Amino acid sequence: MFPLKEASLSIGCEPSNNLALDDALISPQHCVIALEDGQCAIRDLNTTTGTFVNGLPVLERSLAHGDQIAVGGSVFVFLCEEEQATAQASPVELDETPQISGATKRLRREDVRYLQPEALAALPPTERVARDLQTLLKISTTIGSIHNVESLQWQLLGMIFDVVPAERGAILVGSDPEDFTSMVAWDRVEGPQHSVHVDRSVAQQAFSERVGLLSNEPPQKATGSARSTKGQTVHSLICVPLVHMDKPVGLIYLDTIHPTIRFTEDDLHLVTGIAGVAAMAIESARQLEWLGRENRRLRLESNLDHDMVGESPRMREVYQLIERVAPTDSTVLIRGDSGTGKELAARAIHRNSPRRDRPFVAINCAALTETLLESELFGHERGAFTGAVAQKRGQFEMANGGTIFLDEMGELSPALQSKLLRVLQERDCMRVGGTRSVPLNIRVIAATNRDLQKAVQEGTFRQDLYYRLNVVCLTMPPLREHKEDIPFLANHFVAKYSERCNRKVQGVSPEAQPVLLEYDWPGNIRELENAIERAVALGCSEMILLEDLPETLLETSPVSTTRTSTYHEAIRQLKKQLILTAMESSEGNFTEAAKLLGVHANYLHRLIANLDLRMALKKRTKA
Repeated sequence: MFPLKEASLSIGCEPSNNLALDDALISPQHCVIALEDGQCAIRDLNTTTGTFVNGLPVLERSLAHGDQIAVGGSVFVFLCEEEQATAQASPVELDETPQISGATKRLRREDVRYLQPEALAALPPTERVARDLQTLLKISTTIGSIHNVESLQWQLLGMIFDVVPAERGAILVGSDPEDFTSMVAWDRVEGPQHSVHVDRSVAQQAFSERVGLLSNEPPQKATGSARSTKGQTVHSLICVPLVHMDKPVGLIYLDTIHPTIRFTEDDLHLVTGIAGVAAMAIESARQLEWLGRENRRLRLESNLDHDMVGESPRMREVYQLIERVAPTDSTVLIRGDSGTGKELAARAIHRNSPRRDRPFVAINCAALTETLLESELFGHERGAFTGAVAQKRGQFEMANGGTIFLDEMGELSPALQSKLLRVLQERDCMRVGGTRSVPLNIRVIAATNRDLQKAVQEGTFRQDLYYRLNVVCLTMPPLREHKEDIPFLANHFVAKYSERCNRKVQGVSPEAQPVLLEYDWPGNIRELENAIERAVALGCSEMILLEDLPETLLETSPVSTTRTSTYHEAIRQLKKQLILTAMESSEGNFTEAAKLLGVHANYLHRLIANLDLRMALKKRTKA
């Protein structure tokens, strides 16, 4: 049960979510279920793999009792009935109310008798020492074979309860005392449904100072701890840090409300010794879980055959969706701005599909007129129109058994949209001037840089065709949203064009790299590729320098303070001054200012935008 503790419940693969899923197929922040005005609704957070309710993809939808929610490889059932909705509270709550007085015994790890060989050898052979040593041996041999963190916490808590007379206990794992990543707790009296309240100040003190704490002094006011014990006072508690390689990785917390039960120094030594043994096992289990997740992610990416470059989270989401959709025959709609690599994504889908050995045919729907495009797609019979001197097979026939990629789908005419709809529905086509249909066994991948939903509303694109194409939607992110990939892309293009131009260019100079990262790249990866190709072709050194980059980049990207006296910064400042002077002379008239500068008015507008002069011009106009 995952309750709506507050007004919302977030779902994703990051640990910061209320419901964190170890699934490489979902986004870090995937979706959120929110409670507003007594009604629950689920909202997808612009993910690539989507959120499904009762088998249908949704962006936002109200939830009813019994709805099935699919996120990645997980399926949840939404329950809103009163008896079902009363879910378990958080197992551990950090309480601001003090549960002990100032009288506290402290124990450092270096003083624990069970963790020091010399002190251990000098212990008297008493029954208590024998029992403690037997407990430590049992715990050390048991937890070594457990590789799941939560299972390890439960096993450890149960074995501690066997030897320490605690009524409540909790084991908290994490490197931040304000945000533990894994918590288990048990109340012997109230049962597992009852939360265990941990004194926040005690937890922070044990965590930050890395000392074990023991207190047998209840707070001065018994009502101070009423929140955690239903009006009864905590009479004794132990709080011990889990320390691995001198870094705290969690806490062990025990307490009791029974007035006759008191924890002893022997109990503190034993629990601290257990913490010393368990810390390494818990940290090893955490590392194994992380390695397992990373291994699954890398295995997904390494199995994917593609020509795309990038390791950012946005590109990894693209790779993961391609990995999922490629083995199927589903129609895919690839959306994204021009130059984002939509055709590369389409080719990756084909190369990782069962059709990889069959043809991949790419058609640009915006490159041909309506008549030529119809003949190109469907073919024609001899004599079908003037110039049709022989029969011609269309691209749909050429792609039979393989994949056809229709780029710029938003540019199709209404007549061709109708014919394409028939192809998608019936899986056959008819040549222009023909009398019989040709059966097709193809996979269709379409791409567009237009908003087809808006085109449907405006009546320029068929709604039924849109739904036929939009079976699986893949969005290619613009370059400005994954700038961390720019260095990888730049080096890739440097190697590509240095080979073509027969030049030995080793990479991008340190002075030019910030300019590439600061620019917004409205033309996306294609614009970056063109800029690198130009720099390789026109450059004369082994590195791409500032002067090798296009002028637009130098105008738009301000030069950093370490280069304020450079040639390019001086040119930039001179351009600014010339434009400001011309605008003053023309009293703010753009056309007159352009004439004074000897440039076109449109070019002047572009310069003002690139040089970020709009605010300066507004201030001068007001003055």
